[in-house]
Amino acid sequence: MAVAPWIYSGRHHSTHYPKSTAMHQPNLLDLFWEGFQLTSHRFLSEQQLLLVLEPNRLPRCNHSSTVVCRVHDTHHRRVRERDLFDHRVWLEVPVRRVVCPRCGVRNEQIDWLDGRRHMTVALRCYVEVLVRILPIKHVAELLGLHWHTVKQIDKQRLQREVAEPDRSRLRYLLMDEFALHKGHRYATVVSCAETQQVIWIGEGRSRAAIRPFFTWLGEACARIEAVGMDMNTAFDLEVQHHCPKAVVVYDLFHVVAKFGREVIDRVRVDQANQLREDRPARQVIKRSRWLLLRNRQNLSEEQALHLDELLAINQPLTTVYLLKSQLKELWYAPSKTIARQRWREWFRLAMESGLKPLITFARRLKLYIEGIIASARFRLQTSVLEGMNNRIKVIKRMAYGYRDTDYFFLKIKAAFPGKAR
Repeated sequence: MAVAPWIYSGRHHSTHYPKSTAMHQPNLLDLFWEGFQLTSHRFLSEQQLLLVLEPNRLPRCNHSSTVVCRVHDTHHRRVRERDLFDHRVWLEVPVRRVVCPRCGVRNEQIDWLDGRRHMTVALRCYVEVLVRILPIKHVAELLGLHWHTVKQIDKQRLQREVAEPDRSRLRYLLMDEFALHKGHRYATVVSCAETQQVIWIGEGRSRAAIRPFFTWLGEACARIEAVGMDMNTAFDLEVQHHCPKAVVVYDLFHVVAKFGREVIDRVRVDQANQLREDRPARQVIKRSRWLLLRNRQNLSEEQALHLDELLAINQPLTTVYLLKSQLKELWYAPSKTIARQRWREWFRLAMESGLKPLITFARRLKLYIEGIIASARFRLQTSVLEGMNNRIKVIKRMAYGYRDTDYFFLKIKAAFPGKAR
């Protein structure tokens, strides 16, 4: 079996191969560079290999695909190919301009080399595979490409693959916000509650920032039946303005998180401040934050025992802890009537507690009660979006942050294509 002579050639010497006497004889290289044959190679450095190609068939017009006999001129291009073992591979390709009887002077059609790109289709496809599982920076270092080149390839892939959502089938939406840069810039994400597909992302969280979403939604606004969200006034007002039939549903996760920050934390700090003379007891209360905020089923036996001991000796903390559990029951009511009854009972207990942070919170929550009671009819939980937010943080970390927000938003949409109905 004959072995290709370039395998045994010296590294720093050029090797030439005899040209085929026939215009085209099928060979293994047709799998890689159809229409061309390898005529020589040389090493540009210890790690870089240049392969010189020559055409072995008549050219075709890149516009009409017509086989053309007349060549106008030829220019040589040097393009990157996939690596060969530990070598970076470059190709020197003679690209012919042909005189097409239909189109005039045109470049020849080369199926494995798109337009004016400086890499082959094979290398481009390889990059597209790698960026699905590796950060851009790592792919660029692995292949010896500039990170911007890798990013552009991935962005164009996403623009090609991310499907346009079917607006006509949208009925239930979830809206939430996430930080682009913590404390400075935020973005709004909207998903379909039924399929969990991310259908729109926009920078900002104001009314003006989310208005383009409703413009994009167009006539489908009239078909929206319910929208789940946190107690964001901008979201609420825009939904009421553009979707007259939609019911706003406030999410359990955000309300309970707000209760933890504004009530439990405040009461815990007040109780700790009252024990300044008893340092050991004060430290116990100060360090009990996560015990009070976490769900009981997520505590270990030792943590649950410690929580019970804490609640047994502190009545105010017991009150807010129990009312936190009772507040959650509003979202699990089997009907709006029962949800309203539970709210009245909870509100009465809060007002009779004598705890200022709890009373203040209850009065503010009363303004949003219709959106909470609506959860008895529409079971919309933006906890799904909270899970998405965690995934978004991972995507952002993998890229060490994103300067191109359009690209970042495409990555998010690709990560949440939605489930089949």
